[in-house]
This record gives sequence, structure tokens and C-alpha cells, in this order.
Amino acid sequence: MSKIAKNGAKNGGSKQKSRAVQIGDAISDWTSKVFAHPYMQVGVILFCATWFAIGLQTDLLTAALSILAITLTQMVLNSQYDREADAHRRDVAMHAKLDELIAASRRAKNEFVGIEEREEEEIVQLKEEVKEAIEDSVEEAVEDGQPVDQAIDQAARKVKSERTPAEEARR
Repeated sequence: MSKIAKNGAKNGGSKQKSRAVQIGDAISDWTSKVFAHPYMQVGVILFCATWFAIGLQTDLLTAALSILAITLTQMVLNSQYDREADAHRRDVAMHAKLDELIAASRRAKNEFVGIEEREEEEIVQLKEEVKEAIEDSVEEAVEDGQPVDQAIDQAARKVKSERTPAEEARR
């Protein structure tokens, strides 16, 4: 396993959840799905209307609905947190795989390894440079009758050679 893949596994690995947390997650997921269903929402409205029609104390209903709303909100947030944690884990794994492919490919530019850690402006600038160089090279290749993939390789070398040593050191 390469250094990049090891780092990705180490940084993106998640701890195994305890059995109690797994049960709590399952209950939260099931409850949030049940209470999000339109029939359940209609049922709560009918329950409240029946409560008022019977003439029971509204203080008790208000307290029960407040506690129910807080509990359901927490359950929905727990489910969202779990989905985001899974998505983050997949993103880290995907970046590790892409970094490995970039590092292994002779034609790829190694400066793209770890690009997701850079500032957004830097990423956009690098993307625009590469895009412009590729478009220019492809146009020239089509005009000269050269293969397009050779033109793309030339564009990548051109972008890399145009960077100053200070820019390269910063990357």
C-alpha cells in the first residue's frame, strides 16, 4: 500500500460505533422517517383537535408536544450527522484513490495530489490555466492535424513549465 493510500486510510477511517449508539441511531432513523410521513402529520393534527374537542387540559398537551418536537428534532439531526459523516468518509476515500492514481500516472501532474487542501482561489486559478492550455493545444492540434491526446500532453507540460520556481515551491 502506498504512502498516500495509508494516509487516506488513517485519516478517513472511522471508529466502530458501540452497540448502544447503533441501536440509538436505528431508533432515531426509524422515528424520524415515521414522523415525517404525511399520514403521521395528519394524525398529530387530528390528535390535537380531539384533545381540544374533549376539553382536556391544554397545558399538558403543550408540554407533551414541546417535548415531542424537541426529541424529534434531535433525532433528525442525529440522522443528518450520520449521513454527513458517511459522506465525508467517502470523500476522503475518493481523494486518497485519486491521489494514488495521479501519483501513479506518468502523464498526470503531481501538483494535483492533495489539491483539495488548497485555497479555493488557487484551485480555480489552476483549473483555468489547465483548461485554457488544453483548449489552445487542442485547437492547434486540430488545425495541424495532430492527435488530440498528444496536444493535451503538450498542454500539461506547457502549464507546468510556465510556473515559476516560487509557485512550484509553494505547491
